[in-house]
Amino acid sequence: MKSRVLILGAGFGGMELATQLSNALGEAADVTVIDKGESFVFGFSKLEVAFGKKSLDDVRHPYQDFEKLGVRLLRETITAIDPEARQVTTENGIYTAEYLVVALGAEVDPFATPGLAEIGTHFYSVDGAERVCAALPDFKRGHAVVGICGFPYKCPPAPTECALMLDNYLRQRGLRGECEITLVSPLSILTPVSADLSDALMEACEEAGVNVLLKTLVRSVAAGIATLDDGQELPYDLFLGVPKHVAPKVVLDSALAEGDWVPIDLASMQTAFEKVYAIGDIAKTGLPKAGSFAESQASAVASSILSKIKGGTPKPNTGSGECQVEFGDGRVSWADADFLSGPKLEVIYNPPSIEGRKHKEAFAKKREMRWFGK
Repeated sequence: MKSRVLILGAGFGGMELATQLSNALGEAADVTVIDKGESFVFGFSKLEVAFGKKSLDDVRHPYQDFEKLGVRLLRETITAIDPEARQVTTENGIYTAEYLVVALGAEVDPFATPGLAEIGTHFYSVDGAERVCAALPDFKRGHAVVGICGFPYKCPPAPTECALMLDNYLRQRGLRGECEITLVSPLSILTPVSADLSDALMEACEEAGVNVLLKTLVRSVAAGIATLDDGQELPYDLFLGVPKHVAPKVVLDSALAEGDWVPIDLASMQTAFEKVYAIGDIAKTGLPKAGSFAESQASAVASSILSKIKGGTPKPNTGSGECQVEFGDGRVSWADADFLSGPKLEVIYNPPSIEGRKHKEAFAKKREMRWFGK
């Protein structure tokens, strides 16, 4: 089966790209999107599931509701990618396209950290978030460690959000005095996108009594001990992990990958292969791995493809995106970042507030309407 545009992955980048091409070309878009999943879940919703604020049914957006002119979405498992031929194989057949866009995201690999898969309590997958939710009621005293096990990882502020939400969860249950919380991060600051946001998070951790260990990773977890890469051992009664992130095996097995990720031209997001692009967490950009940054990359790819179809000058990737951060007590902060439009990073920081929660809800609602019509 041949399409004009073949998009692999229906996350932020894939759905936004398909939407923009549909809006521009209508029925003539001839876009095929392939994803093995049944539904889309916002990354931040996994923490909501982990802390029992929402059920999995509350946060799922079925792909059957993604309906766009000129776009077909197939729920199939990709088994091979040939970027030279712009050809993709699934369990159901072979697909080719004039333009191929790989937006399969990063996967978590708990098996890369000895002991983490056996524990199972991490919040970077839907299954892991549900296991965290099941484990939290049994944690009533002792030491909780929120530990990052690999770098880079999606949404840099999320582990700090987890620690602050755990603090609030324990306070609401009257158990905070019986518990200690430690956050282990390989970063030098809590979120590199904004120094102001990072300072606000560090201040919140200090006020909440969350211990913060920077510039170190968790290398293994076993028998109630988290071993860090500097040799330090942290006893724990509850471990909430951030697994190592990896590109999907089908990408690593293709000619696209170089090391762990897919190298691209940052302005156009094109790979080393003509008319083959990579966007989102899978691309080696040096920018934060977060959904809104994948959206700006999707805009650059849409512009590139449309310029080839209709003429005109393509607009480059702006490297722009938004980081929203929960402070655990109902307040939300966010930072709008633009990495590439000017000579240096430009950031607009919005301090934590209750109004920030309305902004976050509006962010999600806008995309629900744009992609799923609800």
